Amino acid sequence: MEKAALYHRPESEYAYLYDKDTMHIRLRTKRNDVSNVKLISGDPYLIHETKWYNHSENMQIMAQTEDYDYWFIEKTAGFKRLQYAFELTDNKERVFYGDRGLFEMTEQARMKAENYFRLPYFHDIDRVKTPEWVKKTVWYQIFPERFDNGDTTNDPDNVLEWGSKNPDRDDFFGGDLQGVINRLDHLVDLGINGIYFCPIFKASSNHKYDTIDYFEIDPQFGTKELFKELVEKAHEKGIKIMLDAVFNHTGYYSKEWLDVVENGEKSKYKDWFHINRYPVEFGKNGNFEGATTIAYDTFAFTPRMPKLNTANPEVREYLLKIAKYWIEEFDIDAWRLDVANEVDHHFWKAFYHETTSLKEDFYILGEIWHSSQSWLNGDEFHAVMNYAYTETIINYFVKKDISSTKLASGLYEQLMLYRNQINQVMFNCLDSHDTTRVLTLCNGDKDLVKMTLAFTFLQQGSPCIYYGTEYAMEGENDPDCRRCMVWEEDKQDKEFYEFIKELIQLRHNEQHIISYGSLDFNLLDNEKNIVGFKRVLDNQELIAIFNNSLTENIGLDNKENVIFSQNIILNSEKIIIKPKGFVVYKKCYR
Repeated sequence: MEKAALYHRPESEYAYLYDKDTMHIRLRTKRNDVSNVKLISGDPYLIHETKWYNHSENMQIMAQTEDYDYWFIEKTAGFKRLQYAFELTDNKERVFYGDRGLFEMTEQARMKAENYFRLPYFHDIDRVKTPEWVKKTVWYQIFPERFDNGDTTNDPDNVLEWGSKNPDRDDFFGGDLQGVINRLDHLVDLGINGIYFCPIFKASSNHKYDTIDYFEIDPQFGTKELFKELVEKAHEKGIKIMLDAVFNHTGYYSKEWLDVVENGEKSKYKDWFHINRYPVEFGKNGNFEGATTIAYDTFAFTPRMPKLNTANPEVREYLLKIAKYWIEEFDIDAWRLDVANEVDHHFWKAFYHETTSLKEDFYILGEIWHSSQSWLNGDEFHAVMNYAYTETIINYFVKKDISSTKLASGLYEQLMLYRNQINQVMFNCLDSHDTTRVLTLCNGDKDLVKMTLAFTFLQQGSPCIYYGTEYAMEGENDPDCRRCMVWEEDKQDKEFYEFIKELIQLRHNEQHIISYGSLDFNLLDNEKNIVGFKRVLDNQELIAIFNNSLTENIGLDNKENVIFSQNIILNSEKIIIKPKGFVVYKKCYR
């Protein structure tokens, strides 16, 4: 037995309260190394009275990566406290693994209370809680300046004709909030029930990530009254609203930063930022775009985005006031937090407390592109933009630089980083305002996009469509991915729209089993580039098979209840899955 591979950590993603009465317990072992794992558990105060250490329960493998097996069991406890350890068996030995390490499986090892891990008490207040509604949400990301120009009276002076060219970094086309209101029925028809807005606050750029005033809607987008109308109408149609907050940095033209530019060390706002030397004026003292000589800390190397000092009590109070204001006054449902990993944890803990105190089921989403356990322990974020997960999907289906087994291994690795209630509300997007559009990644291959989207929509988490994907819009990386939405009917791909609409409906129909069902990659063929998995919950199975190869493959007997498919051939006996084809079917047992 490879003992160095064994891993468990109490009160973490390896041992946590899933609901107020149920504990989830995981154990990691080397892949295919341990034949059986059992849990020995009981109340810590009854170990000798009842001798529960002489009894054990089988654990099951819930995930398998290239290197590890992850074992799982769900436990309740009558007195809301649990003491537990693991009994591991291979073909040579049987060992006891607990809080004090590894021992031979003897009665002496089992009966010692100090040898066990513990969850001392099931405190529901400490349990990681996530909003139930997010599991049921299909998001639609809107870059406001490019979605629709519903009111030409608020257009900037240098506005361009809608869709007249592919955008450069400084172009304006006049998109606004009225345009979104005008198109709400479009989103309802598509099946969308959540809008994720890129920033809408007053700023100088077209992307608005350089905030001037967090308490004002950008005049080019509309007014507070108009935004309130938008939220109310969206809510009437069952659509939640998520705003984008940039609390890592502010814009160069914010009043606080301009005061520092003008007054230097005498500015009352100088401690609001991370200033290394003066002057801080753009174009002086090394303060040039892209330079590593900038006199103050910034987002990346962008002097027009000075970094805020969120450890400063005044800054903290100011930003928390903003966070609460848009909930209290406009009833927004979620914040998406830009560059969230570069802001201190102390601030995010205060942010979580202040926002969820106002709205218990408020959703907090951090923009983090890497492993994020530190932010997802129930007191900062509910989820992150799950790029690490969806990039693995892209690497398999689109870039074709990993195998079927590597795909499954990579996805399982990500799932095992977090508690299950966190995985259920992760934000899954294949593209966004920060990336190349997925159709362009696929070199215009729409069948490949459909297959990749279908696979993503069948994963745990909350899927997101980037505006225009429903009409097969293309675009290279920023700024080209921010093209004007195609509203001219003769330029819209109606067939692609219908596919997206059906896919969203599939997600809504099968959301319960996708969110809560187990995941088993039961078909992984590296030679044929086939991947298949099933989700199981109670008496139902949802099964999907994807053909990522260039040849036809026989999928299954032609007697299954197929609920969604692409590029398949049906004959009297078999379903044949053609290249870039997939089939999703469902089994129900009485």
